[in-house]
Amino acid sequence: MNTQVRRTAAAVAAVSLAVGLAACGKAKEAGGGGRTGKTGALTVGLLLPENQTARYERFDKPLIEKKLRELAGRSTTVLYENAKQDASLQQQQVDTMVTKRVDALVLDAVDAKSIAGSVKKATEAGIPVVAYDRLAEGPVKAYTSVDNERVGRIQGESLLRALDGSTGKGEIVMMNGSITDPNAKMYKDGAHAVLDGKVRIGKEYDTKEWKPENANENMKGAISSLGKDRIIGVYSANDGMAGGIITALKSAGYDRLPPVTGQDAELSAVQRILTGDQYMSVYKPYKPEADAAASLAVALARGTSLDAVAGSTVDSASEKRIPAVIVTPFALTKGDIAQYVGKEGFFTFGEICTAKYRAVCEKAGLKQPAKGAAR
Repeated sequence: MNTQVRRTAAAVAAVSLAVGLAACGKAKEAGGGGRTGKTGALTVGLLLPENQTARYERFDKPLIEKKLRELAGRSTTVLYENAKQDASLQQQQVDTMVTKRVDALVLDAVDAKSIAGSVKKATEAGIPVVAYDRLAEGPVKAYTSVDNERVGRIQGESLLRALDGSTGKGEIVMMNGSITDPNAKMYKDGAHAVLDGKVRIGKEYDTKEWKPENANENMKGAISSLGKDRIIGVYSANDGMAGGIITALKSAGYDRLPPVTGQDAELSAVQRILTGDQYMSVYKPYKPEADAAASLAVALARGTSLDAVAGSTVDSASEKRIPAVIVTPFALTKGDIAQYVGKEGFFTFGEICTAKYRAVCEKAGLKQPAKGAAR
């Protein structure tokens, strides 16, 4: 189901300050949250969906943990589990968090539908659930993510720019994400809104579990079916799948790879963009999203209002008007990389520009920082 985003004039940059003020203020009803008015250090559960996508361990986890301790005190405990793309395991992890009586739960669902019962169980135990990045069904109390339909639009617009007048000369392949991820449909809808009527779509796949190896097999099938000379571009919903797609394209013997999109600005994708193997990714600022998740969790655990934190509401298939913080994503092409290098939530020069990539880094204007500067 499409998520209905209703925006109000609230800036993501104000999230941290807003929740700080809210947490220090008088405790109020928090939209039916859990145990209200808890003071002092908190115990917060953090459940992330998988570790194949590098972002979760590299950025989301440490950024959320850091912000939780900034807001709730250094002695705040974060109980972390990764479901490794296993929906049943994640349900067990929620049960564990309920048993441990965490004060709030930040949940990025493997399967947004099947987790609904677990969300209900946590809520009935007085534990408010913040849906992170993916909108889980069930009685979640708050939600934060990027503007997911905009992600798809950015990818589609970038692909059309890369094709630059050659749209009538062949067909594209669309490699969408997993049907268990509600975001995947929004990415797909956003991309179709841009691409439909502008370019022919020769093959389209919903890729099981977002796995690069599944995308690789799908791409091989598309090449076999359409013929490599007919494929002028590939819409890939994320960077992991883009890697599998590019491997299949190279194995097919392309002299010049067609443009391939992506999402998440993973390190390997950034390096592929620098070499020209991948055309673009979508950079989703992880820090504002992580800060919002922590801010919402602390406000719910404290029993304070979410009004100062959440500037939007969203609807899921089972809940209406869920308080939300929506973060704006950005296109990341070769010319964009230099402005983000070394910033919190992105990679350092040393991580990107290893010996293998030093030459392409120099051509792209990436420079070794001076001694004492951020690396």
